[in-house]
Amino acid sequence: MSRLGTESAFEVLARAKALEAQGKDIINLGIGAPDFRTPDNIVEAGVKALRDGHHFYTPARGLPELRQAVAEDIRRWRGVDVDPENVLVVPGGKPTMAFAIQMFGEPDTEILYPNPGFPIYESMIEFSGAKAVPIELRESKGFEFDPEDVLSKINPRTRLLIVNTPANPTGGVVSKEALDRLVKGLEAHPQVAILADEIYSRLTYGRAEHHSLLKYESIRDRLIVLDGWSKTFSMTGWRLGWGLWPSAWVKDAERMQINTNSCASAPVQMAGIEALRGPQDDVDRMVEAFDQRRVAIVKELNDLPGFSCVMPRGAFYAFPNITGTGMTSKALQDHLLQEAGVATVAGTAFGHLGEGYLRFSYASSLDSIREALGRVRASLQPV
Repeated sequence: MSRLGTESAFEVLARAKALEAQGKDIINLGIGAPDFRTPDNIVEAGVKALRDGHHFYTPARGLPELRQAVAEDIRRWRGVDVDPENVLVVPGGKPTMAFAIQMFGEPDTEILYPNPGFPIYESMIEFSGAKAVPIELRESKGFEFDPEDVLSKINPRTRLLIVNTPANPTGGVVSKEALDRLVKGLEAHPQVAILADEIYSRLTYGRAEHHSLLKYESIRDRLIVLDGWSKTFSMTGWRLGWGLWPSAWVKDAERMQINTNSCASAPVQMAGIEALRGPQDDVDRMVEAFDQRRVAIVKELNDLPGFSCVMPRGAFYAFPNITGTGMTSKALQDHLLQEAGVATVAGTAFGHLGEGYLRFSYASSLDSIREALGRVRASLQPV
């Protein structure tokens, strides 16, 4: 248990809630959750499912109709035909990454993961007993990995490679050209499984496009894809996600599900069907709003003393460089929470290469963002 880490965004959220309970006004730009309500048609589908008696266990892999809807969604957004039998529906995004890491991680093996990156990657890798080998994401490259650098880290002990695009916490999006070079190189390393975390697949902006590793036939037999409903449909609290597994491993993943979760919630799965097959207008409106907030928050951040911020191309996070303030990431995070009433997350919560950065979520209203950045500016002024 001493090897198991945590997700600092939830720790910051708890501290923010405690301060609110003391009467302090807090604007939370830390937690990665859309501020939009789940679309009404999805809510109604969940309520109807409860009223119709969907109160019981489902098959461990998920309702057949939902797995079919996921396969249809993959075809629609990724242009790839998949077998619904390879879909495993799980409660949220984390089970898919946990299953994959536990499956391949053990002592004397290595797993490659993005740094700075989602903190649960490193946490679960170390918990499995494997060595966590960071893939460096540098601001100078738009937080996009260097394919040759990734490939150079692979050795006979490497069992799993984790790729996240669009990325948390940087907002980076991996180009097709970089993926082409990566996949070409991976063909020489058939022992390496790949976990593609594509939970933000529909949240890209401007000219950025999401390119799925599913498009590469040469690695399909060792590729696990992670996605879900939380971010795209503003369903974080519903806890619903899916993994697409190669035929050789899907039964193993199903056994992991049976041993841990049994299955995802039945009425939530019914709501998930409606989300995928129903109108997508609310998703489009949410993405448009995120795009406006993205532009606004980057402008505001770049106007702050000691801050500089590259424009994120996906997800809903800005990851400004704060070295000009002379403060460490953790010290500035704590200062802004206590003195400005603004919750952010220190870059070091996402790995050692996050030192010198803060994560701001722009999954909040424009008014909240502007008020928060005004408070930040005031808190940074000399007394």
